[in-house]
Amino acid sequence: MTENEALADLPPSAKLVYKVLEYEGELTQQRLAEETRLSTRTVRYALNSLESIELIEQKVYFADARKRLYSLPGSTETE
Repeated sequence: MTENEALADLPPSAKLVYKVLEYEGELTQQRLAEETRLSTRTVRYALNSLESIELIEQKVYFADARKRLYSLPGSTETE
């Protein structure tokens, strides 16, 4: 399954989160909510949907270990 095929089955919020990560690089859930103007709950659902089909990765955010950084696989930019 290609990236576009995987995205086609997702809700619009997940597609928006994916595109923001594509353009902005690594972001926390809070920054994604700010950038997309979606609620944090909607962003969390979108992130879970994207992660379940392995379109994004999460890492520890070293500035605040309670948070996670989300990015596309292979992306090395930082917030």
